[in-house]
Amino acid sequence: MQFLKYHALGNDYIVIDPAAIETDLTPDRIRAICHRHYGIGSDGILFGPTESETCDFGVRIFNPDGSEAEKSGNGLRIFARYLRDKGLAGMEAFAIETAGGPVSARVHETPDTVSVDMGTVSFDAAQIPVNGKTGEVLHQTMTVAGTELEYCAATVGNPHCIILRDAISEDETRTMGSIIETDPMFPNRTNVQFMKIMDRENVAIEIWERGAGYTLASGSSASASAAVARRIGKCDDRIAVHMPGGRLDITVNADYFISLTGPVTAIAEGIIYPEMFEA
Repeated sequence: MQFLKYHALGNDYIVIDPAAIETDLTPDRIRAICHRHYGIGSDGILFGPTESETCDFGVRIFNPDGSEAEKSGNGLRIFARYLRDKGLAGMEAFAIETAGGPVSARVHETPDTVSVDMGTVSFDAAQIPVNGKTGEVLHQTMTVAGTELEYCAATVGNPHCIILRDAISEDETRTMGSIIETDPMFPNRTNVQFMKIMDRENVAIEIWERGAGYTLASGSSASASAAVARRIGKCDDRIAVHMPGGRLDITVNADYFISLTGPVTAIAEGIIYPEMFEA
């Protein structure tokens, strides 16, 4: 099984072309490939290109626990770079179909920089979805591990819960992230961001990614956080989102349509041997 591996600000993905494998990519195989000690190790798998009736390319995005994600900002930037590296896409913008809706991607003249239009963010409880809430889910409170937290919720094609904090930390994110991810109010589970507003052009986030755990960077998390920061009046339309892995530059227009730009780095190309799955 051939693969390529990239990272986007430390958020690493393995790209596997469906045409290059002779076996099914089952949840057990996904977990084995993504395992940090017994596999290649990654934050997920990009399975593509697949056929699409509406876009230039399609891709399926898998989490390391074997579940399928609707959308990933970093994953899509990596996939766009992969398509350019393989000569399947040029410097013009092209469309990619995901389970969370279509996106437009563009690889810059220097291919280590990639932009993706993530689509429109919604804060509506029914669209995210959030059980027990109606209308926009903004400035709500929940109690986690004895701590009262203020949160907002949003969807960028996948669900997000953004916790508003004066200070953020990896320890708090690891302690509370999994609890919030699986809270019954989120029927599809949720990605979790702990966000500190720095000024009107900068926010910082720590990330607990649904199906992956603590993560150095996430494009959809950065998008949802920036959209929330603008929606609650704390930031303007151009926002730098700072994460442990680095920075993404986000534009949030008046309709909360999101565009993001950031780096992608190629790591390795190789072959996965069948005995890995037999161990």
